[in-house]
Amino acid sequence: MQSTSPQDEAKRVAAAQAIERFLVDGMTIGLGSGTTSRWFVRILGERVAQGLRVTGVPSSKSTGQLATEVGVALADLNDVDQLDLTIDGADEIDGKGQMIKGGGANLLWEKIVACASKKMVCIVDESKLVEGLGRFPLPVEVIPFAWRSTERHLRALFKENGLGDPKIDMRGGLEKPLITDSGHYLLDCHLEKIPEPESLGANLKQIPGVVEHGLFIGIATDAVVGHASGESEVFTFR
Repeated sequence: MQSTSPQDEAKRVAAAQAIERFLVDGMTIGLGSGTTSRWFVRILGERVAQGLRVTGVPSSKSTGQLATEVGVALADLNDVDQLDLTIDGADEIDGKGQMIKGGGANLLWEKIVACASKKMVCIVDESKLVEGLGRFPLPVEVIPFAWRSTERHLRALFKENGLGDPKIDMRGGLEKPLITDSGHYLLDCHLEKIPEPESLGANLKQIPGVVEHGLFIGIATDAVVGHASGESEVFTFR
């Protein structure tokens, strides 16, 4: 898999550095989803071919398929105790390690896998670093039944929290909504700015119909930021 743009190269660099810095032979690891994680899985496959022994737990069906293609052994999370490590991307990450995830439509499985791990390392290119969350639309995973009612509750919550009346898009469009691996819809909320991510995340989970949201707070332990120059930076949050 060749880098086709400076951003691709930065993603590749972050993925490779995370493997070198954090992966240890014999680990059971969570495999993230999304474009940066695809770089990670492909490079991991190369390391496995060279003799590295790892067992992966995928956070999406597509990641599981790719891991199988490149020769990474897989396990079901139901059959595994706590994972040693999860390596996954993010759509945004701030200086505290707070993230927005879900642009690749797998936020529920990603959060389950990440929270089953001793460590979660976020791999991103430099464009994903932000001072405050919210520029990337916040995905909220909802059950299809009465989703319009759930949307109205979301709008009320945003208004109560001083976030106005943001645009909310159905991922995939109203005529053919995207269906997540768990059979749900995704509502992308264009908040622009999220002053209190932890509080908002807790309130979102109280809305009937909301399965999960894309605010990953207190989950990332480290981050690797890749640059197109081939350099990388490592940050530790806890």
